[in-house]
Amino acid sequence: MADIVNNFVNGLFGGQKPVKAPGAGDDDFADYAGAPEPTPAAITSFTDAASQAAPTGALGQRPYTAWYRVWERTTIDDFKLEMYILPFLVVLVAVHIWGTKRNRSKAKAWIKAHAPILTQEFAQVGYTRPQASAEDVTGMGADMAAQQALEKAQNPDNMLREKKADEYQTYATGRQNVAFVDFKLTLAKRFNPFMRLGEHLIPLFLESFPPPVERLEATAYVFDGQETKVAPSYGKGDAKKVPNSAFDGFVFAVVHKDIMKRLRDERYDLSLTTTRDHAKLPVWTTVMSESAEVTDTMLTPELIKAINDAGDNFEALVVSDQPMDQPKTLDDTKPRKRINLSLKLTSDSTSTLPIFTYFVRLPDQLVSAAHFRPEALRRIRQTREEQIAKIRKADDEEKAEERKLAADKLKREQRDAKLGRLSADEQRKFLDKERERNAKKGMKRSTIKA
Repeated sequence: MADIVNNFVNGLFGGQKPVKAPGAGDDDFADYAGAPEPTPAAITSFTDAASQAAPTGALGQRPYTAWYRVWERTTIDDFKLEMYILPFLVVLVAVHIWGTKRNRSKAKAWIKAHAPILTQEFAQVGYTRPQASAEDVTGMGADMAAQQALEKAQNPDNMLREKKADEYQTYATGRQNVAFVDFKLTLAKRFNPFMRLGEHLIPLFLESFPPPVERLEATAYVFDGQETKVAPSYGKGDAKKVPNSAFDGFVFAVVHKDIMKRLRDERYDLSLTTTRDHAKLPVWTTVMSESAEVTDTMLTPELIKAINDAGDNFEALVVSDQPMDQPKTLDDTKPRKRINLSLKLTSDSTSTLPIFTYFVRLPDQLVSAAHFRPEALRRIRQTREEQIAKIRKADDEEKAEERKLAADKLKREQRDAKLGRLSADEQRKFLDKERERNAKKGMKRSTIKA
């Protein structure tokens, strides 16, 4: 019986004897001794098989080409999107280049037209100092270096600084009665047709957006008797030799009626004035002044003639000692005298040159003539004192509120500390008494109001 079982197991798991592979050599690699050497298949067989397996039109019936032969594997239809986008980008780049060059040429034309009067009135125009540096003097003669530095400083191309593609700035200093003058040219956004179109369309629907205008904005900061403080070259012995440039503080303006409302809303100093038309001025201008005596003093025949010559290109001439923004602290109410001029830019600057020259020389007139009678200054000071009183009252109320909050916080801290030292019964009695006191106070307040 045991023999029968053994024969049955051997037949299932190990009954068959392994057949030895023919051939000589190592027994472990006998199965691969007769295998043939591999040979690469031709690439045409793969391409033919792929073309036969692909449906008609899937590959466009194009023959296989090398990867670098792009012109054989593509057609013009593969670049339709690029054909639409590239011309649009080229036009945008061309417009941007043309717009920036056009703005730059307009700014240079303006500075060339006004450079003679600026160099005549100021010692330095632009950001290049007219004095030669130490390196220039050591490299060449002192006289030659000074001459070259002066020519470089007086070159109109070096007087402007491009802050943005549509904004140019320059600076002038070195004149009696004037600390310095800032000039800003705002030009059209010719370099961006979309922004320029939006600037013209939005004002048609929203009154808060004024239409875009190319303009010059100049601000002169006068010394007002502070020469010895801002000029370190003046010593104690030279202080008496410096002429007094102080004049009375006031607010006066001649503005175009088209921008009168906007200036009154945007500028705090002009909100202190009264608006009246003047018989000697054109009908499209108005006077904003704090006193009739100030108006009579400021409206000289030269100013009236210069405004008439400028015509519609004149926008505003403002003399002010008050801040442009609403003062919030007492420090903001300190007088800071300045003169503002706003003009429209035109291709021909001959019409605006008289008013520009008058603006540059206006500080001299203020120093000599802007000294008014005490009666005229009393009303001006009264307006200033009313504004200062309002700010001081608001400041006192704010400080009183801060003190009240600090006292309430201290009381709460003392109450919490006292409660922390009491037992549970004592805390309950303390809170009951506190509620009774609060209820009585509430009843008293309601009785007083009734």
